[in-house]
Amino acid sequence: MGTWDTSPFGNDTAADFANALDDAEPEAREALIRGVLIRTIDATGYLTEAEEAVAAAALIAAQCPGGEPVEVSYGPETPMPVFPSDLRALADEALARIASHEDGPASNWVDPEDWKQWRAILTRLRAVLAPPPPSIALFDVQP
Repeated sequence: MGTWDTSPFGNDTAADFANALDDAEPEAREALIRGVLIRTIDATGYLTEAEEAVAAAALIAAQCPGGEPVEVSYGPETPMPVFPSDLRALADEALARIASHEDGPASNWVDPEDWKQWRAILTRLRAVLAPPPPSIALFDVQP
C-alpha cells in the first residue's frame, strides 16, 4: 500500500476506491459504500478493505452535521448521492472495528506521530457519525 498522508484518501487503496466510485453509476455508489462497510465489519482475520472503509466513512461523515468536506485532490470527483441515515451506524461500527484491530491499518504506521494523527482522524469521524442521543421528555409541563 502506498501511503502519502494520514487523511482518509491519503493512500493508493482509498484513491482507487474513489476512482471506482467515480466510474460507478450514481445509483450504484451507495451499494459500493455499504458493501465495503459490511465486509469490514464482518471480516475475520486481516481487514483487507479497511482503507476503503475509512474513505467510505469519511464520505458519509461529510454529509452529517459537523462533518468536514472530503479532500477533492484524492477523493471522488463526482458528487455523491445523499446517503441514508443507516449508513452512519455502519460506518461508525466499521471504524470501531478498524481502530481496535491489532493487525489492521494501525500496525502499518512507522512514525508514531502519523499513527496518532490517523487515530485522531478516526476519532473525529466517529464523533460525527455517532447518532445523537435520543431526546426523551421526562415530563410534560402544562401552564
